[in-house]
Amino acid sequence: MSKFILPVLMLTISNVFMTFAWYGHLRFKSSALWIVILVSWGIAFFEYCFQVPANRIGHEVYNAVQLKTIQEVITLVVFSVFSILYLKEQFRWNYLVGFVFIILAVLFIFKK
Repeated sequence: MSKFILPVLMLTISNVFMTFAWYGHLRFKSSALWIVILVSWGIAFFEYCFQVPANRIGHEVYNAVQLKTIQEVITLVVFSVFSILYLKEQFRWNYLVGFVFIILAVLFIFKK
């Protein structure tokens, strides 16, 4: 697998875990907070198992700012899908406009 693609895939997987760790409990508001925190920590462990190697591998071909930018774009995409499918929230037009501006920022960060 390409050394350019592998970190992106690993960052995507890590982000799915982290999104569930941070926001998955919102569907279980009656659960005790201490239980939610412990479960979230358990899920976050798997996030780190992908995030740390993704950054280590990715830093061979991307600089740290580019890696962070990739991660933030992945976060927005994963969270958008998560909020629609899992939390059953609406995706509004103004979110899309905001994401377009973020994508423009990405273009500047990756410009040679």
